[in-house]
Amino acid sequence: MEAFTLRIITPDRIFFEEPVEMVEFNTTEGEIGIYPNHVPTTVIVAPGILTITQADGQKEAALHAGFAEILQDSVTILAEVIEWPEEIDAERAEEAKERAEKRLASRTPETDVARAETALRRAMARIEVIK
Repeated sequence: MEAFTLRIITPDRIFFEEPVEMVEFNTTEGEIGIYPNHVPTTVIVAPGILTITQADGQKEAALHAGFAEILQDSVTILAEVIEWPEEIDAERAEEAKERAEKRLASRTPETDVARAETALRRAMARIEVIK
């Protein structure tokens, strides 16, 4: 199968840079799957699971936020935070999920609902990717 280059860059490191056959992740407009020769576009990344498909199998990571530039022969994701399953502290992710759920359940006029929902999606992505 044809491949393209996937680059994932964070403020701290080059997280991933290899040829891939397909990549899937969440955007603010919904899920997107990218194959070689995709229509060029730019999207805003939303919290969720990033799935990388290569000739030897699939890899998953928890992707939290950023931007992606999609070209026909490459995809570059500028990520605020992205983590491989082995980098995630499961206990901390569960605690973050519980805090976000409590904030959403006990809403007050001062509750930042968007922030709590984003925190919940990030925690859920972490939990899902380590399962």
